[in-house]
Amino acid sequence: MAIAIHSEHRELAATTRAFLRDHGARAANRALLDAADEPLPAFWQAFADLGLLGLHLPESLGGQGYGLAELAIAAEELGRALVPGSFLPTVLASAILHRAGDEALTGLVKDMAGGALTGAVAFAPGIVATPAPAPGRPGGGGPGTLVIHGSCGPVAGAGEADLLVLPAVADDQPASPGGHRVGAAGGGAANSSRAEEDGRRVWVVVDAADVEITPLDGLDLARPCGRVHADHLTVPAGRVLGGLGPGTVTSLAAVLLAAEACGIADWAVSTAAAHAKIRHQFGRPIGQFQGVKHRCAWILTAAEQATATAWDAARALDDTAPADGPADFAAAAAALVAVDAAVTCVHECIQVLGGIGYTWEHDAHLYYRRALSLRALLGAPGEWAQRVAGLALAGARRPVGIDLPPEAEPLRARVRADLAAIAAADPADRSGRLAEGGWVAPHLPRPWGREAGPLEQLVIAEEMRAAGLRAPGLAIGAWVVPALVQYGTPEQQERFLPPTLRGELVWCQLFSEPGAGSDLAGLSTRAERAEGGWRLTGQKIWTSLAQQAAWAICVARTDPDAPRHDGISYFLVDMASPGAQVRPLREMTGDALFNEVFLDEVFVPDDLVVGGVNRGWRVARTTLANERVSLSQSWTFGCGVPELVEAVQAVGDAAGPAVLERAGRLVAEGHAIDLLGMRVTLKQLSGTEPGATGSVRKLLGMRYAQRVAEECWSLTGADGALGGARWSRAVLFTRALTIGGGTTDIQLNIIGERILGLPRDPAPGS
Repeated sequence: MAIAIHSEHRELAATTRAFLRDHGARAANRALLDAADEPLPAFWQAFADLGLLGLHLPESLGGQGYGLAELAIAAEELGRALVPGSFLPTVLASAILHRAGDEALTGLVKDMAGGALTGAVAFAPGIVATPAPAPGRPGGGGPGTLVIHGSCGPVAGAGEADLLVLPAVADDQPASPGGHRVGAAGGGAANSSRAEEDGRRVWVVVDAADVEITPLDGLDLARPCGRVHADHLTVPAGRVLGGLGPGTVTSLAAVLLAAEACGIADWAVSTAAAHAKIRHQFGRPIGQFQGVKHRCAWILTAAEQATATAWDAARALDDTAPADGPADFAAAAAALVAVDAAVTCVHECIQVLGGIGYTWEHDAHLYYRRALSLRALLGAPGEWAQRVAGLALAGARRPVGIDLPPEAEPLRARVRADLAAIAAADPADRSGRLAEGGWVAPHLPRPWGREAGPLEQLVIAEEMRAAGLRAPGLAIGAWVVPALVQYGTPEQQERFLPPTLRGELVWCQLFSEPGAGSDLAGLSTRAERAEGGWRLTGQKIWTSLAQQAAWAICVARTDPDAPRHDGISYFLVDMASPGAQVRPLREMTGDALFNEVFLDEVFVPDDLVVGGVNRGWRVARTTLANERVSLSQSWTFGCGVPELVEAVQAVGDAAGPAVLERAGRLVAEGHAIDLLGMRVTLKQLSGTEPGATGSVRKLLGMRYAQRVAEECWSLTGADGALGGARWSRAVLFTRALTIGGGTTDIQLNIIGERILGLPRDPAPGS
């Protein structure tokens, strides 16, 4: 679940984590609970000497020459270790001053990178800035000088800060002795962003010694906060951050607070899972109970989404100015998804921990306090959701794509030349040539594929699109091919793979039964020995394409006395065989895409058994794995973000705040799911195991399409009562998505057991 993907980033994360462990960061947090004051951690200067305070700053300013992506990785590790004090407020302040681009601030930025100065940033409104009187008059100053007056807060880290970055509402009237004061209550980064947009927000940096800081009783016990009051303080032009574009500060804050939230969420997932493995109730570990297992799996999905959005937002702000629409969108999505995820994950972790999680002695409440504080400081999630929706409606979504490394170019030249020859061929011959060249499934070994690694597969996909070539649609054949490549005999491969890869052979899958759906090992279809082969008898159900298929893959029990998984064989069945009967199943949409298939002593010769008699379970698992991969690659079925945006736009002015908030949450989640797919690819390119990301994407994608369909349907109003309406049909159709290809509950079991390592369900009768 870590933000880091590439080896250099993983090394940075590991170094930071080891440093924090060796210096007892979490113990330092707890030590502050009973401390009379709130000093900087003892390892503060060592932290600065390691270079972590200046990861995002150029070397000319005392930094390491990296960017926000690297800083986000460090912030995530600090969130995981619950580091106390001023790290996050200080690096946020230095990032803001650096983005302001004023040479007058250079010394301040260098001192923050070196640990000599600490910083803090306020978001809440309350301070007014007015032009200073003309030179020669009382309180006068040079051009650009401002006078600030008022109070704002709470400001995280204010109690330890040497410098404060403050927002102020600009008033074009010169300051008067009476001054102005705006109410100090309310607000967060989301509110501050709106003020920036209307052009009245200015940001200033002041010395903490020049303002009055009133300590506040903070929810986060290890990050002191306070209320800041400025009493007609003159701010010289060099301390007015005029180089900041609209949204810069709030976008930077969103990225760094979201990154810290990712570390908190990851701690919650690992803590809940570890406890569920060792805590026993009713004679077994609680992680074996499906309710607990599913709770842990769901918080893993929230943490994965948080990581994806924070990672992307950091990259986006490194690539472009925060005021850029797509970068602003990425930051807003991270603010919404990641910080909410931290709160949710710790909340659910405490539920798994039970009573121990509610005690003062356990660290859970410290993480909960930190997560809640981050959300409060960033501002109401509903406001961020509306911001995401507004940006998406304005066309400012961030595209999800991969920039391939330079080593892709030699590959590209060869691939392009080969595909150009196919594109120039007679259209009737193209499918055959694509199949013969291994282009249809390039990841497969030769001669069926091209033994292409992840990078070459991406290049081939891009060049296929550029050449206007489309591989034959294999449908269920795409699940059959890998099983035959891995387990088929040479004769089976020569007979079935070429026509399948050419798209000439339609397959169906005879796996599910009325009494054995996700529990495939519980199947009852039997295969009995006959001269030269086997006779299959039983009933299969939920079979797509059975009416069109020429051939089927089928699992049947060949040894009823063997253990459940050991007595199963994998057959290739000619659907035209005597005794095979297909009956369409009419679904809730009124269509008949699925079928039930009855097998009445259907003969299958010995040479159509794949992988050996009684050894079909391993072959079936290969098929199921490819089914899940295929489904996870395409998950919207016409119910994704573009369709949602179109539906909201159709409502027009009737789309009030409630509609925009719901839409914004869905847009942000859809963006996160897209990013999960991108991260899977990048992990493969870097040689890293995808881990939970692929399974999480499939689980979330199926449910997401349902939620989009339901939201779009609700926007149609009374027309939703019409059965033939587009979104009425979509609501009915998408109900199948969380059932087919492994139900939601089975997917949660897989995530809980295979990824989190929770104990498997007990065997029946145990």
